[in-house]
Amino acid sequence: QVQLVESGGGLVQAGGSLRLSCAASGGTFGSYRMGWFRQAPGKEREFVAYISRSGITTYYADSVKGRFTISRDNAKATVYLQMNSLKPEDTAVYYCAAANTLVQITKSDEYNYWGQGTQVTVSS
Repeated sequence: QVQLVESGGGLVQAGGSLRLSCAASGGTFGSYRMGWFRQAPGKEREFVAYISRSGITTYYADSVKGRFTISRDNAKATVYLQMNSLKPEDTAVYYCAAANTLVQITKSDEYNYWGQGTQVTVSS
């Protein structure tokens, strides 16, 4: 069973950048498909980005496409989310998640393991 720990969140002004990291332990990281989700106050958790086991395939929510980049380093058992041109509406708790198998990569229910989340706040 894999454990996930996110870091890198914080307070940033609109237009700024942050890089989130998610470090995995206790499992074979390279065997997991990885995703980032976020949840704003009073809203449901929503899909942000996905990356395949090899890192070759990525997929993004329309709201972050062109601004966010997901990547992974299997040797370091870490997945990253580079967030540029941040907007106040990006404010949320960001979670990384791991899945053994996936049919619908945007569905949170299909991910098996979750981190505790890291807060990202974007001021206007």
